[in-house]
Amino acid sequence: MIVELYTDNLKIRSLMPEDWPHFLSVHQDEQQNRYVRAPQTEGVIREKFEQRLAPWDYESGAWLTLVIETIEHGEFIGFTGFYGVDISLGQVEVGYMLSNSGQGRGYATESLRAVIDWACLQFKAHKFIALCTDQNVASARVLEKCGFLLEGTLRHNFKLNDAWADDRYYGLLASERTDSPQ
Repeated sequence: MIVELYTDNLKIRSLMPEDWPHFLSVHQDEQQNRYVRAPQTEGVIREKFEQRLAPWDYESGAWLTLVIETIEHGEFIGFTGFYGVDISLGQVEVGYMLSNSGQGRGYATESLRAVIDWACLQFKAHKFIALCTDQNVASARVLEKCGFLLEGTLRHNFKLNDAWADDRYYGLLASERTDSPQ
């Protein structure tokens, strides 16, 4: 499935082989990954990239990885996407990871809203979920701007650099989504 979504400022499209340098850069950047994962080798990142390039199907349980670019200049902003956690219940987990230059400009919120709207229309998603570590205040703010509610904290749910971290568990019902700024 080839995906191409547009917002006022962004083009959100399917991952392509020529996106490898950006994928590698984002996944190797320690600052960008400080709340996500421990550093990985280029080989591990390449394997993940190849998996994400494979033809995608909603029922597969695999992540759909989409590239975020500006419409005006085609500037690489980052990645967003989702996967069907439980197709029978219409539950979808969303995620995003922006380059350093893409952060703080409202692009994560804009792209996440577009992906949520598309998933509702295309796949009849019922509920969106997202996890972020307790320290990732910027990501929590993006989710809250998109209408997600904090549904709980999963204590010591994630180990990052040999330290336990709590995850915030957010949820958004499709019927509650909004595009109004908060």
